[in-house]
Amino acid sequence: METIALPDAGAPVLPGHLSPSRYINCDHPAVQDFARNAVRGLPPAATDKERAVALYYKVRDAFRYDPYSVKAVPEGYQASTVIAEGSAYCIPKAILLAAAARALNIPAAIGLADVKNHLTTPKLRELMGSDVFIHHGYTVLHVGGRWVKATPAFNIELCDKFGVLPLEFDGEHDSLMHPYDAKSQRHMEYLRDHGWFEDFPFERVMTDFRKAYPKLMEARTAGGRFEEEKPIVP
Repeated sequence: METIALPDAGAPVLPGHLSPSRYINCDHPAVQDFARNAVRGLPPAATDKERAVALYYKVRDAFRYDPYSVKAVPEGYQASTVIAEGSAYCIPKAILLAAAARALNIPAAIGLADVKNHLTTPKLRELMGSDVFIHHGYTVLHVGGRWVKATPAFNIELCDKFGVLPLEFDGEHDSLMHPYDAKSQRHMEYLRDHGWFEDFPFERVMTDFRKAYPKLMEARTAGGRFEEEKPIVP
């Protein structure tokens, strides 16, 4: 994977990593409620690591992964929108995890990377014109004095149904897409990491999506969703 001037695990926490922003709207009541409910079962003295892990699994499994839910409107990438809709693809789910973490005073950022999905369905590959997913979203959380990557994209039901290994997160090690599935077939290959962002760079990503996936972006409905059948695995 190409890495260009990326932050490392020891990078400093900046004020923006704890602040509400347009997309990581951690001050929204729905986000605040979601974060509190996600850690409700933990003891009062739970550590940031324990709370981050609880948030990760709640975002991973309570929101169905939907690769056809790509939107081209800013509102579609706000954490509060993900909560309202109940499903999303990798970027909005990563945004929600970052927002929920900030709501609990855990520093968080958004990471973007290009990945090659060797198990892309023929329908989605035809629509995208590629099996390379640019700007795959993940979350970066500051727990235990260091930054760790967390990828809450694929919900457990998806993994169980299609033989995709679920991504676990322990708050200490990076949680990144598996290179192979449960049958040892090639799955995800990281190609390039674009680094971390204090808020989602909407305009940059939409510009790149239009260049890389013109057919997919033209297939959007007026509401920003796709009319195509929605497979559970991209």
